[in-house]
Amino acid sequence: MAFSSKYSYFQVVNEEGKTFLKLVKGETPISVTEVADYLTLNKVPFNISEINTAIVSLKDVAIIELSRQKTLPIREQCVLNVAENKMQVIARFYPPSNDGVSMDRNEILSDLKFKGIVYGIDEEAIEKFLEERAYCTNIVLARGEEPRHGSDAYIEYLFNTDLKARPTLQDDGSVDFFHLNIINHVKVGDCLAILHPEDPGDDGKDILGNVIKPRSVKRELLRFGRNIDLAENRREIYSAVDGHVTLVEGKVFVSNVMVVENVDLSTGDIDYEGNVQVNGNVCSNFKIKARGNVEVRGVVEGAEIEADGSVTIARGVNGMSKGKIKAGGNVIAQFIENAHVEAKGYVETGSILHSQVTAGTEIRVGGKKGFITGGYVCATNLIDVKTLGAELGANTVVEIGINPETKKRYHALEEQLKQDEKTIRSAQPVLDAAKAKILSGVKLPPEQVKNVQELSTVVTLKKKGIEMARKEMAQLQELMSVSQEAQIVVRDKVYPGTKVVISDVSRIMKTQAQYCRFIKSQGDVTIVGML
Repeated sequence: MAFSSKYSYFQVVNEEGKTFLKLVKGETPISVTEVADYLTLNKVPFNISEINTAIVSLKDVAIIELSRQKTLPIREQCVLNVAENKMQVIARFYPPSNDGVSMDRNEILSDLKFKGIVYGIDEEAIEKFLEERAYCTNIVLARGEEPRHGSDAYIEYLFNTDLKARPTLQDDGSVDFFHLNIINHVKVGDCLAILHPEDPGDDGKDILGNVIKPRSVKRELLRFGRNIDLAENRREIYSAVDGHVTLVEGKVFVSNVMVVENVDLSTGDIDYEGNVQVNGNVCSNFKIKARGNVEVRGVVEGAEIEADGSVTIARGVNGMSKGKIKAGGNVIAQFIENAHVEAKGYVETGSILHSQVTAGTEIRVGGKKGFITGGYVCATNLIDVKTLGAELGANTVVEIGINPETKKRYHALEEQLKQDEKTIRSAQPVLDAAKAKILSGVKLPPEQVKNVQELSTVVTLKKKGIEMARKEMAQLQELMSVSQEAQIVVRDKVYPGTKVVISDVSRIMKTQAQYCRFIKSQGDVTIVGML
């Protein structure tokens, strides 16, 4: 029988009525302890000192006499060592004596079964041993399967969860304290968070067939408040409104109302998709821009507010000649002073002082003071005021009958018309000259043909634009001419020097008047009594 020469081994040899120990040197050393244990197990007498000396001086092969008597034949043996964690079994095979019997595959499997090893048996390792007969070396005959440990569930938030007031660093190195990046803006349909579910892992099994459980994993749930939609798979959440999103103690909140105490250095400018509520004041030089309504429960100083909805200012506006309020809806303020206010709806306030105020429908100035003094005030249908102008003759102009936006659009169309007509006048001679050349048989260069074609296209477009502009201007003129019901109501006094404009006519008050209305009648501004 051929043995593997790669590994060192030892073998009991029975010859001539005696017992010998054969030592064969390979790539691995021979352990004298292992030899002694083997001989003791098989009841073969030996001298440990002689064996140790032979192993130390072993060059290739050595034969040592153990006994002058022949021992019984020794079968090929397999010692199985099961790992403490029962995840593998290591076999060490020992050769039979020269007159012993070798093991076959079934015997090896039988030994494994006797040890209780039923899982992960390496059939290839057994076949390899049977082919090579590698002795006195560790051979793994069975391996357990480690459990596949899973992973904890986690939530991926698709917005900044660590919002802190941070000034914006400009390209030139300066710091912009007005843009502090403290808002996570969201729009309807924006995905806010994704739940990545836990992976429980897979069971393992040791060589004895015992199931090994993977470590336990943590589950997670999406926690959220109102204005949020949960996907059908329950793993994603989406914003149901335009607004802002925050994470508070692991719970996602979406609101279309942003609430701040004051708009100042602690917040910077506000640019928000929904409504904005300021419990305090809006300080000078700061800005609020909202796609909804803006409510300020304090004072607006020299600041700017722009809202697609309405603007309400509980304690009024002190614009300091730089404050601007622009609303797509209405503007309501306790007072308006030194400010520019523009509303597509109505304006309601307790007083207007040295300000420019325009409204799409009406302006009502009531309350205890109820005055308009200085500046320019314009509405489409109605200006209702207690006191108009001032004793000292502050330059006060009030105008009704034309929607400010309509007037702006009309003037813009006028300017557009002038520019388009100018373009046509400049281009027409060039086109006429080119046409004359073509009719006379002159062939124009390709580049000139291209330029003429482009110029012709521009003229055609401008002519269409002029036609559309004239139609729109005619409609606007009709709207501006309808001012029979527009009026200015003065519930106390109107002072001399006040200019009253109704549509396309005006009147400067020469004397004081009381309890009256201003209307347009017979092409002039007329004062009539109260209804």
